[in-house]
Amino acid sequence: MIKIIIAEDDYRIAQIHEAFIERIDGLDLVGKAKNAEETIEMLNMHEIDLILLDIYMPDRLGTDLLHQIRSDYPGVDIIMITAAKEKPFIRKAMEYGVFRYLIKPLQLEEFTEAIEEYKKFKEILNEDEGEIEAGHLQKLFSYNLKEEKNLPTGIDSITLGKVVELIEMRPEGLTSEQVGSEMGASRTTARRYLEYLVGTGKARAESVYGIVGRPERKYFHSK
Repeated sequence: MIKIIIAEDDYRIAQIHEAFIERIDGLDLVGKAKNAEETIEMLNMHEIDLILLDIYMPDRLGTDLLHQIRSDYPGVDIIMITAAKEKPFIRKAMEYGVFRYLIKPLQLEEFTEAIEEYKKFKEILNEDEGEIEAGHLQKLFSYNLKEEKNLPTGIDSITLGKVVELIEMRPEGLTSEQVGSEMGASRTTARRYLEYLVGTGKARAESVYGIVGRPERKYFHSK
């Protein structure tokens, strides 16, 4: 079980994130902290794997806790969930190896994606004490925020790579539903990645008429 703390001063948002956690297997919510002081107290009292950390808290900024967390609790990972988009905050999060930087308001789908990627990250690290395969090593470091600094919120580099690979392998084109099925994700998630690729010129979309005569939006790899 992954043991989690929610550090969030808005109790309504904390409740939403708690409800999200309850819908994902393998997570154990240890507690909710309303401020920085309570966050540190919980870290002192419990063994924690992951903090969902807000920036704007009443006593200290969440980013001001990063140095202390890294120094005193090096095994704890951090996902920032905040409304703050200022570059100094993002830069500091990157410097301290924050796993994800997510912008409020957060939807269940985006939250779940981040947590599932974190679970994969932990699985790779905990597989054994020996050497890590080269493929896993590359995947491990691609989880780092620095690898994703040019991607918009909600677009993950690992998932994006899978989508690109899928449309490269299928020259006849794929619908968002087909991509979602291949990925084990929802059609909405697949469409978000596909439309991102269309916007960046790495894919193209066409309306194709199916057997029943209804047009389908198909996505093709742009060579």
